[in-house]
Amino acid sequence: MTLLGLALSEAVKGRALELGFDRVAIGPAGPAEHGAAFERWLDAGYAGTMDYLPRGRADRLDPARLLPGCRSVVAVALSYAHEGGDASWAPVARYARGRDYHDVMRPRLVELGAVIRDAAGAEVRCRAAVDTSAVLERDLAARAGLGWIGKNTNLLTPSLGSWFFIGIVLTTAELEADQRQPDRCGTCTACLEACPTSAFAAPYVLDARRCISYLTIEHRGDIAAELRAGVGEWVFGCDVCQDVCPWNRKAEPAREPALAPAAPFGPLEALLDLDRDGFRARFRGSAISRARRGGLLRNAATVLGNRGDRRAVPALLRALDDEDATVGRAAAWALERVRPVGVGR
Repeated sequence: MTLLGLALSEAVKGRALELGFDRVAIGPAGPAEHGAAFERWLDAGYAGTMDYLPRGRADRLDPARLLPGCRSVVAVALSYAHEGGDASWAPVARYARGRDYHDVMRPRLVELGAVIRDAAGAEVRCRAAVDTSAVLERDLAARAGLGWIGKNTNLLTPSLGSWFFIGIVLTTAELEADQRQPDRCGTCTACLEACPTSAFAAPYVLDARRCISYLTIEHRGDIAAELRAGVGEWVFGCDVCQDVCPWNRKAEPAREPALAPAAPFGPLEALLDLDRDGFRARFRGSAISRARRGGLLRNAATVLGNRGDRRAVPALLRALDDEDATVGRAAAWALERVRPVGVGR
């Protein structure tokens, strides 16, 4: 490594922190270390209906397919561990309570790439990647020393826990790599034992088909009857395996205001009255839009059924005739749980 490379690496890290990222680490590019495990995971069917994962299988196995000639990886962490907020946000995973993280992170990652190009020369190429790009970002970030992959498959650091987003900048510049972090999960299995739907096939192996985050965000259509009760109170995502992690008890609070909850989320009954335009207006600029209207209303009906609160009956009755049949079926299931047997519409 040349002095120029060392100086560039320090400049990149400094600029990353100035841009608001909470941690930054640099690692080598190259084929994914967990590539074989990723392929076994796909072959086992654990990706469920996330067809974009097997479609991009080859690209995810080697970052050079995304950026030919890639030599280094800059991995950054942006914490979303905001405390407080309106209690109505409780059914929403913490990461989705503020602005869509893609909109917050991507411009900063692009700027970080520009810093590398300006310092290293016009021949250097860079590419920013969040979780929408065909890279195994946790694999790259762990190899760079940003953290270690925990038994719940999240990336962990001693100071931020797992309450953070990962951003990646691939570059053809040669940068000084940082040391890796050891796996500090030890014998702890709290995350595996706490999962309400038993989604972990083994330590470090998540069966997405049973994961509440997958079911409430990625999955289209009906939630399997045997999993609906396990969804519990979660209308978008799930934080259970993070909530119980000992490392998250020590996590530093987030500094990025754009990721903090803003207006109250509001009652779930109100979601069932959102039409298409209302949904788009309500969740524009939010990661919650990922679930789409039908998915979010299906989730709301499922949670209301799990609560068993008869005050939800009028909203659920209206939802029976929703334009999305999935919502209507979820409402019918919920009504069976909140109304006495034999009580009709």
